[in-house]
Amino acid sequence: MIARLRDTYASLAGAAAWLQPLALLAVRLVAARVFWNSGLGKVETFRLLGIRIPTFDFQQSTFYLFKHEFFPGLPKGVTDVLAVMAGLGELTLPLLVAFGLLARLGALGLLAMTAVIQIFVFPGEWWSVHAWWAVTLLTILAFGPGAISIDRLTGLEPKPA
Repeated sequence: MIARLRDTYASLAGAAAWLQPLALLAVRLVAARVFWNSGLGKVETFRLLGIRIPTFDFQQSTFYLFKHEFFPGLPKGVTDVLAVMAGLGELTLPLLVAFGLLARLGALGLLAMTAVIQIFVFPGEWWSVHAWWAVTLLTILAFGPGAISIDRLTGLEPKPA
């Protein structure tokens, strides 16, 4: 019985060669989707072949939220800059992560955004969904984007030893 359990476990460990690239792709897509959707909510969009495309024309509600909900103590000019920075980050960094192009850099930027959200916007909710975001982004930082990525195809991300 122990030998059978050991053999089963060894075969699962052997599956890592083909499972790891798929798992890292899934982690990248999950992380990217959260931030991409948030970015789309900050700007006007149009549909092309059923896909929402951002216009980078920021909605007034975005500026309102940053001034009155997220950072009420800061001057309006500062909150406007923060809103634009967040929106641009949410519409560019997820693309890097999803396509695996400078994926570790994109993940680091999104992790920084997550930290700002956690510390300054929702300081009392440490075990919220932000913890899950952080885990997915830390996974990308720790293991890289995997074999199914532009980084790997171009040689930016070395093959594992």
